[in-house]
Amino acid sequence: MTDDVLNIVLGVVAAGISATLGWLARTYLWKRRLRRKQAFFGLPDSSESLLVVNRDPAATEPAVHRFDVFALLELSALIKDCGAHAQVVTQDMVGQGFGERTEFCVGGPGSNRRMVAHMAAMLPGVRVNVDPEPGPDRGAFQIGAERYRMDPGITEYVLLARLTAGERRETRPVFLFCGQRAITNQAATRYLAGNHERLARKHGSNSFVLLLKVINSQAYGPDVVELVGDVTRTATAPLPKPDPATSSRNSHRA
Repeated sequence: MTDDVLNIVLGVVAAGISATLGWLARTYLWKRRLRRKQAFFGLPDSSESLLVVNRDPAATEPAVHRFDVFALLELSALIKDCGAHAQVVTQDMVGQGFGERTEFCVGGPGSNRRMVAHMAAMLPGVRVNVDPEPGPDRGAFQIGAERYRMDPGITEYVLLARLTAGERRETRPVFLFCGQRAITNQAATRYLAGNHERLARKHGSNSFVLLLKVINSQAYGPDVVELVGDVTRTATAPLPKPDPATSSRNSHRA
């Protein structure tokens, strides 16, 4: 074997080894990212999850708003990427507790009974005005002492939460997408899809509640979203009870 042939053979072998090592490294990194994603969402391979569908409050018959359908499609893609399965159930047909399967619950308390139950159990510091009558506080969020009113199509808010109950490691999380309008629910799912790696690095497997602001949805749809802040501590703490003396004085003045 001449030196030229030997050099060619060694070059081919070196290229093959480099390609194999590169493939193994990419596969390792891909699997590590997948495992982190699965851990964050509580979706190991072939696991089951729930997509809880709300109803469109503006419809006379049971129906789902088109923006909520878009939100469910984005969540379905996340679930599929994790190698898990999703079961779609309506908000009044769940009939089970939480923690056994990862749950994605879409819609505010005005359109989703399941959301009402989750907020009462895990977000006692949050109140949502579900009064159907028009007014400046319609749909407003109260988180602790702060109130967040919406200006439809201009400024709207949505809560994105990852919550767990109990201390068991195998407890699956509940993800809440509680918006003032259907388009804000889709904005929250899109924000989660685009930022889940950063959220996983920051929060790990811990619970969190984020308040997001959707800007000019009438022009930009669900794409322009700002993080108002992490409101976990306030949202998970009970609202202070009104002072009886103050309430009594106000009633006398009225």
